[in-house]
Amino acid sequence: MSQPRSVLFVCVSNRGKSVMAEGLARTFVGGSIAASSAGTAAKIGAAPNDLSAEALAEVGADITGHTPRQLTDELMRSVDMTVMVGTSAVIDAPEGIVVEVWEIDEPSLHGIDGIERMRRIRDELIDRIKDLSRRLAS
Repeated sequence: MSQPRSVLFVCVSNRGKSVMAEGLARTFVGGSIAASSAGTAAKIGAAPNDLSAEALAEVGADITGHTPRQLTDELMRSVDMTVMVGTSAVIDAPEGIVVEVWEIDEPSLHGIDGIERMRRIRDELIDRIKDLSRRLAS
């Protein structure tokens, strides 16, 4: 088996979508992706979003021990790939760093909130992560 590709998932706070993607990647495709996450305005010292953690626990992913960290140029240079999860974050990537953007359908725009919102985001992220794993393997 080849070495896993390192992927950095990024959102604004590193308490929701990016840490969800990190946890899901570790759970579903850990052999092909070495996942980490960061935020463009990380909430240092904060815990992951409770509903994000709950939605992930339902599929066997655990992010309860996660501590948000701030996105830096060094972090982006240290990984094979950076993925912006959602379009709220703004990344000024260093020269030569390509950032893939995943536009995530925001359930709250359709009147869906709470745990159901997080389940829908989770399910979309699972599909995208599995697709990313397949693309990186080929």
